[in-house]
Amino acid sequence: MAENVKLVCLECEATNRVPAAKLGAGPKCGTCGAKLVDGKVRPLDLKTLLKAAKSDDLPLLVDFWAPWCGPCRQMAPQFQQASQNLAPNVRFAKIDTQSNPDATVRFNIRGIPHLILFQNGREFARLAGARPAAAIEEFVRQNVRMPA
Repeated sequence: MAENVKLVCLECEATNRVPAAKLGAGPKCGTCGAKLVDGKVRPLDLKTLLKAAKSDDLPLLVDFWAPWCGPCRQMAPQFQQASQNLAPNVRFAKIDTQSNPDATVRFNIRGIPHLILFQNGREFARLAGARPAAAIEEFVRQNVRMPA
């Protein structure tokens, strides 16, 4: 991994540089003080998603979901568990497709829940349907080189 990691704050959209060796220490945004890598799933809007997907040096896994979707609500705790298990090597976020319909068009989402993994400034892999935490983690491990 690079000496410094570039991360977009998912709260205020400020770009931060964090020493790679300090990712596990809970780095905070230099602008707003929000934690950058803490194993929590962060809600996003389309603008923040586009900036983070383009700029982040860490992989970003995004859950496209809606509040009325039963499978989405069932998968939410599993997605959170996977986020905790893979931190600080991967960041997890979710985008409400009901509140952000442009996101479904932009990313050609045909059904939810739908996971998209972003890495190196582009979409890297997709996974459709509700999954348990172990399957989400395996999906990420298959598509991202994880540190030992």
